[in-house]
Amino acid sequence: MKFFKKSEDEHQDSIIGELRQKIEAARMPQSVEKIAGQELDMISRISPSSAEYTIGITYIDYLVSLPWNKKTEDILDLARAERILNENHYGLSAIKERVLEHLAVKVLMMSKKARILIVDDEEIARKNLVHVLTKEEYDVIAVADGEGALKELETSEFDVVLTDLRMAGIDGMDLLDRIRVRYPETRVVMVTGFATVPSAIEAMRKGAFHYIAKPFKLDEVREVIRRALESKAVRANTKGSVLCFAGPPGTGKTALGRSIARALGRKFTRLALGGMKDEADIRGHRRTYVGAKPGRVIEEIRRVESSNPVIMLDELDKIGRDFKGDPASALLEVLDPEQNRAFTDHYLDAPFDLSSVMFILTANVLDTVPAPLRD
Repeated sequence: MKFFKKSEDEHQDSIIGELRQKIEAARMPQSVEKIAGQELDMISRISPSSAEYTIGITYIDYLVSLPWNKKTEDILDLARAERILNENHYGLSAIKERVLEHLAVKVLMMSKKARILIVDDEEIARKNLVHVLTKEEYDVIAVADGEGALKELETSEFDVVLTDLRMAGIDGMDLLDRIRVRYPETRVVMVTGFATVPSAIEAMRKGAFHYIAKPFKLDEVREVIRRALESKAVRANTKGSVLCFAGPPGTGKTALGRSIARALGRKFTRLALGGMKDEADIRGHRRTYVGAKPGRVIEEIRRVESSNPVIMLDELDKIGRDFKGDPASALLEVLDPEQNRAFTDHYLDAPFDLSSVMFILTANVLDTVPAPLRD
């Protein structure tokens, strides 16, 4: 009996070790990685013969299989997009113009010169940073104190603020607090010669993007600014990526969605909403239920192995509603750019960012679509 128990323990340790390696390799957000780690610690203390063990293993396997950071790079070539649309579809000039406008906004956002505000009471530090960052083709403004920084922020929009910690009047922490409240999309990087562990913890807790100690390496500053701009650009470029095509059957709505995906260089998937009555089809089931599974949106993203596909939601006007819930209201959370950056599927029980997904909806008529969803 001891021999068999030892063999079972070795098998369990092997599975736990393999899952731990998968969690580390999945590059999940820190909060989700913490959830996966806690679940793994829990199942490592229970018997493999229990139902909770199997449920936990399946759950972690699903988490690590999601494309948390896998994206296809957009091809923002308007001439190519127009050529593809014209090759596959005759006429439809108004729809093609709207699609090209959508892509043109993305191109404009990508080509926009990033603006950086430097706040430091040391003149030599300001001059050095301005010189280096201007050579990187950023639009750079420098001020000597927090009051001057707030005046600049009131008159112009900045993507990144590099601020010293200790300054007369409004110090770096106070400036960080005010920026996070009034300009939440602006990334704040703390740069200080009085770096301490408590001040670094406090700055990050208050929402600083990064904390750099003086003397610093210029390559480190360049890399931090690059990552700050990338994180801001993801939200700016994808917010509101929802199109709706309304028209009779057979007019090419779904085919046009495929052409858009091809023009962007993204993966394409289709989800039929016709007759869908169960809210769990969108939000997923709680893991406590037998046969629980994620919602269709998360399942499709997992299947295409990309976190920024083009998802075609067909037959919006035929979505149902009964005692199992209101799938139209759940779909509103999926599509709303203010909510979908932290969409929580009931099965995952962890936020998944849908803001990079381009949703295209189709309907035969819009009269039967609920008003909030139609808006």
